[in-house]
Amino acid sequence: MKKKLSLLALLCAALLIAVPAFAATELYVFAAASMTESMNQIAEMYKKVDPNVKIVYNFDSSGTLKTQIEQGAECDVFISAGQKQMNAINDKFVMPDTRFDIVSNRVVLIVPKGQNPTNIRSFGDVASDKVKLIALGNSDVPVGQYSEEIFKNMGIWEKLKKENKITYASNVKEVLAQTAAAAVNCGVVYSTDAATSDAVEVISFAPKGTHRPIIYPAAIMKDTKHKAEAEAFVKYLKSDPCSAVFTKIGFSIPEK
Repeated sequence: MKKKLSLLALLCAALLIAVPAFAATELYVFAAASMTESMNQIAEMYKKVDPNVKIVYNFDSSGTLKTQIEQGAECDVFISAGQKQMNAINDKFVMPDTRFDIVSNRVVLIVPKGQNPTNIRSFGDVASDKVKLIALGNSDVPVGQYSEEIFKNMGIWEKLKKENKITYASNVKEVLAQTAAAAVNCGVVYSTDAATSDAVEVISFAPKGTHRPIIYPAAIMKDTKHKAEAEAFVKYLKSDPCSAVFTKIGFSIPEK
């Protein structure tokens, strides 16, 4: 009897080894760096909504993400910090009727917390002697494009370039890091990014009318291998729990 039980135990063990462990579906979501905190929270929430889906993020500048998609990177859902990057891939890569505006944001001027000896108080001060160096996003980064638009509309962009006051960063998180480290006098970021750091303080919002509305579009990619899972996740992104996360961090929800 004991031998039969031992044999049965061995057979059961062999079956357990032979059957592969269940692997969750990996959904690749490319999202603008400024959405890092909110999307990470949502990924944790989504584990309870669908434990069979694992959200795998790629956070970077929208321009870099766009290029990666164009070069064949596996991506199921793309969330850009600007319409320009989504427009560039819309016809070839975006699944029809899946694009929508997920959140909106604001642009702010920040300084290192407790380190503003020249008393910088406004975007206009950037052109004065109060500022020796300002951190901005590159021209292919939405926050950099908004920054350039603001300073051009204020009539001080060429002055900033001529006086070599600008140091460029590859994404908004780098602008935040440079400012937090007091490597620059100030920087231009989104209000949501400023809210994630205790090492910086917001001193001014961009003057009204100096830039286009900051709207983040999202869409499912045509070549997704997990269409149903992508559609379910995008539907969840539109839900009230996700809206609550976005607004708590500082985003606004665009009118539908």
